[in-house]
Amino acid sequence: MLPLDVASSTFECPQNIRDPAGVRLKLAVKRYTTPDAAPPEDGLTLLLAHCIGAHKEQWEPTIQRIFALRSVLVHDAYAVDWQTHGDAAVLNRGILESSPGRVDGVSAAEWGEAIGAFVRSSSMRGKRIVGIGHSASCSALVHSSESEYQSTSSTPQSPYSAFILIEPTSIPQDLYYRDLDTRMSQMEFVVSATLRRREAWASREEAFAWMRNRVPWSVWDHRVLRRLVDHGLGPDPSGPAGSVRVKADRRYEALSYTDTQPHFDAPAVIARLASKSTPVHFVWAEGGELIPLFVQEYFASAAAGGASTSKVAGGHMLVQENPDGLAERICVILDDVCESRARGSGRGRSGARL
Repeated sequence: MLPLDVASSTFECPQNIRDPAGVRLKLAVKRYTTPDAAPPEDGLTLLLAHCIGAHKEQWEPTIQRIFALRSVLVHDAYAVDWQTHGDAAVLNRGILESSPGRVDGVSAAEWGEAIGAFVRSSSMRGKRIVGIGHSASCSALVHSSESEYQSTSSTPQSPYSAFILIEPTSIPQDLYYRDLDTRMSQMEFVVSATLRRREAWASREEAFAWMRNRVPWSVWDHRVLRRLVDHGLGPDPSGPAGSVRVKADRRYEALSYTDTQPHFDAPAVIARLASKSTPVHFVWAEGGELIPLFVQEYFASAAAGGASTSKVAGGHMLVQENPDGLAERICVILDDVCESRARGSGRGRSGARL
């Protein structure tokens, strides 16, 4: 398996009313490709967003497997940190801690606005983008397709060719309230667990050893856990030399779980995408304990746009638990995306520009 070529960058987010004029948060971005990737004029670009509590590098095992299986279809992949997570949390710490308007952190909707600006930026112009989200980031991604960020004649309203939504927490508000007690119990549990979670260790190796024997990390793929230790932790300024702590502030992570409105709004956006012939593919976990079956059935219905659905072995944290199986399913979906484009252009895959 060829190693990934990785390039890091930052992107300045749109001005937000909660920040002083001229003060803007940043996205932390990594671009991945391989020497045998498809050329830019033929290949797809993947745009990947992580779940609450994760960071962009946790996608790397999945990305590497996708390139190993479908380098002929994919030119490059971008993974983006939520502004309060991973490297972005470090970049934005000064603003987040000093601005009175940031007591609630950064909503999924605001993250979506920033992603919307990024995918319409000059560096992404002309790319055929497939948005791939996991859990809460699915709502941010679909919102980015209708971002209020102003487009111009050279920046299309939506640059996405398709979306792949993995265990999305998007839900119509009436369905959320159908089983409100369960939803609230789940929310209270994850918020409480987040606020109690251990955050610091004497070394990265101590952190790795501690996590691999405890839920939920004990069921993670070891490569993803290693990414968490190597990239999700940073030097602990209040600890001894070599000590590390989680880069993200758990207060903002906990607040993200209670930010429900973007997830209530997302189903209508998904239906509009379907009406504009933008394919939306859902991937559910075979052992998923979080998303009720009636929600999964709703998204497969005609009322929701009749999106395609499939299942992968694992629980809600599919990216962390089964990156290879997830990558294989994504590759099958990418095949469908490319075949649909080829049929639309009247050319077979071998001669088509995707």
